[in-house]
Amino acid sequence: MKMKKQLRGSAYLLLATFIWGTTFIAQSVGMDHIGPFTFQAIRCALAVIGMIPVVFLFDKKEGRSFREAWQDKQLWKAGLSCGIPLFMACNLQQVGIVYTTAGKAAFLTAMYIVLVPVLGLFLKKKITFMVPISVAIAVAGLYFLSFMGVSQVNIGDLLALSSALMFAIQIQSVDHFASRVDPLRLNMIQAGVVAIGSAVIALFTEDSSTSAILSCWFPLCYAGFMSMGLAYSMQILGQKHLDPTPASLIMSLESVFAVLAGWLLLNEIMTPTEVTGCVLMFIAVILSQVPVKKK
Repeated sequence: MKMKKQLRGSAYLLLATFIWGTTFIAQSVGMDHIGPFTFQAIRCALAVIGMIPVVFLFDKKEGRSFREAWQDKQLWKAGLSCGIPLFMACNLQQVGIVYTTAGKAAFLTAMYIVLVPVLGLFLKKKITFMVPISVAIAVAGLYFLSFMGVSQVNIGDLLALSSALMFAIQIQSVDHFASRVDPLRLNMIQAGVVAIGSAVIALFTEDSSTSAILSCWFPLCYAGFMSMGLAYSMQILGQKHLDPTPASLIMSLESVFAVLAGWLLLNEIMTPTEVTGCVLMFIAVILSQVPVKKK
């Protein structure tokens, strides 16, 4: 029974990761028309709006009151605990990309696969001997995928690494609250936190016209409804059945799916080193799912 739940959790996370990877294309197209904070605010607002009828239907099916379910104090605590680090992670990454290359940013952001088990040790969580092996292989894969041939370090790299820490905190927060509160409402609140925070920054730093926003309606809808709405809900559902470290390894496949999506949809050429990186990443994820005794 436990194995079935773990497989279901892995499937949820793989779906989420695939959507996040393909969303890089939507974000790339959207950035040609509007600023990053405006894009972030609108996509998250769309996610909240799109999830309202979904939550309403689930409540009706379960016989719950839509309004009363929002009165759970732990739900709001969970939403803020997950939403604040997610807001900081998304925007630190976004600003970091301005000063560094996308490849370096992807590599450094994905370093949450190292930080998650480290944070877990501070939280007195046990890990198996397979975890450090999987993490080491994943880091090597990410290096081949995104960082090969890069030597300089700048402020953008530090911002991207800071975003990795925030993503690690968000993953640990989701692990703590996923089985205690409604996952869909939890995602709505964390999306709302990101939307409001990004909108405030956009108000003072960006000037996007209505016509510019409408010109990228499809990327916004995909990034909003699919990535922020569906994929982050899948993350919460997936982490209900998986420890945060193997979960973070699966989610790090986002970089692999992003490269594959660029190859398939934008005709971008995959180099031999990128192919090597993809293979190593997949091996790391498979090894992380091998059942062994905890130590």
